[in-house]
Amino acid sequence: MERILITDGVSPAAARVFEEHGFEADDKPDLSSDELMACIGGYDALVVRSRTKVSTELLEAGTNLKVVGRAGIGVDNIDLAAATARGVVVINTPYGNSITTAEHTIAMMMALARQIPQADRATQAGEWPKSRFMGVEIHQKSLGIIGCGNIGAIVAQLAQGLHMRVMACDPYLSPERAQEIGVERVTLERLLERADFITLHVPLNDETRGMIDAEALAKMKTGVRVIDCARGGLIVEADLAAAIASGKVAGAALDVFEVEPAKQNLLFGNDKVIATPHLGAVTAEAQENVAIQVAEQISDFLRTGAVSHAVNMPSITAEEAPRLKPYMKLAENLGSFAGQLTETGIKKVQLEYEGQAAELNTKPLTAIALQGLLAPVLHTVNMVSAPLVARERGIEVTEVKNDRRGIYQSLIRLTVTTERQSRSVAGSLFADNRPRLVEVKGIPIEAEVAAHMLYITNEDRPGTVGAIGKTLGDAGVNIATFHLGRSERGGDAISLIQVDDSVPDSVLAALRALPNVIQIKALHF
Repeated sequence: MERILITDGVSPAAARVFEEHGFEADDKPDLSSDELMACIGGYDALVVRSRTKVSTELLEAGTNLKVVGRAGIGVDNIDLAAATARGVVVINTPYGNSITTAEHTIAMMMALARQIPQADRATQAGEWPKSRFMGVEIHQKSLGIIGCGNIGAIVAQLAQGLHMRVMACDPYLSPERAQEIGVERVTLERLLERADFITLHVPLNDETRGMIDAEALAKMKTGVRVIDCARGGLIVEADLAAAIASGKVAGAALDVFEVEPAKQNLLFGNDKVIATPHLGAVTAEAQENVAIQVAEQISDFLRTGAVSHAVNMPSITAEEAPRLKPYMKLAENLGSFAGQLTETGIKKVQLEYEGQAAELNTKPLTAIALQGLLAPVLHTVNMVSAPLVARERGIEVTEVKNDRRGIYQSLIRLTVTTERQSRSVAGSLFADNRPRLVEVKGIPIEAEVAAHMLYITNEDRPGTVGAIGKTLGDAGVNIATFHLGRSERGGDAISLIQVDDSVPDSVLAALRALPNVIQIKALHF
């Protein structure tokens, strides 16, 4: 039975879901880093929020880890490169706290516009400073949303309900989607120039880190107000402090900081700054939602192979998983077949999907084909790490889809280009849903993959097949199936032979010595 470790005070709902699915779940919210390092090797899955740092060292210690689930959206506390290299799936829950975070953004904007926290402190101190806290209306003001994904879109809809004019900057926001949610698509520079309020809703990565710096702040309207409920590190805090001091920025509302927990910060104590301790997703509803979602996603992955909301591999829905399963076996077999025959460096890999196969979610099929291709040399590679390994080795990987149907209703063809040649192998699913090879090097042949096989290329000459059979028979090697194909009469021919056990090297040598035999390779699946 797979074991799951839950840390960081994730809602107890997660443990209940795991137990309902028959898994053993240990909820240990207060583990220290050393304690976590010591015990992680005994678990197949890890559930975290933002406190636990899933580092390279932790992943190396987690020798049985298959999946890490983040109960929330941000995964900057997880070393994605290390997880991918080790073949560990990383998933998050991008929708469970969307409404909560969007609502907190609007609350922060309202508090900023009316200086509510500052006025509250003064009032409760016995003052009555009405003139000190002159606010601004948000009605008909311009709101600039940087990053208009799920949370950003909800913020836009809430702001429109307050009669704000909303613009958004997001490279992935299509004109159709912008029209659907009622926002104006603009460039970042145009947003900075026009917005009265600016809110950030982008992930923290190398492209977004420090995106709101002195240069960006200088382009903003004088009197702009800035809200960040996304990730610390998007704003250069020293530059923001300087912009507030100069009057360029009228105020900022921050739920996130470069260093968290933020026990001290250069922006603290500034009357023009509102700060909350990363409360964006902290509501009872959101915490239960993300706990249930991450537990269901991990359970689906461990039980069926379904992968939803993975950040380092193609997703496979629970509905897709049963349909994809035989195709994934076919793709892996094709990759393994080509990988075992490849003896020089790989330059290019092309996957062609035809007919019904072209209608599928092909990304996981390509990933598992690469796994099969690379596994003969890199034994620890899996479908998570295979695409990364291919990129690191400079292997160009392409997909081609064609919905035409030829002899077969569905077909997958894998072409591998090495330093010396290109070789292709194709396969299909028959009515029994069992994968078969149907073409090798352009030569038609139909064969089912088995544990032990021989692949032989030879010149098409009389007596060659008989000599191969006799050599195997004399050596006591039992032939289960024998499949033949040729390009043309007297041309190149191939044999795929299923045998009951591994063939000794001495027998392989005897086969290579036969007249007309060009190549022989023992294959194992």
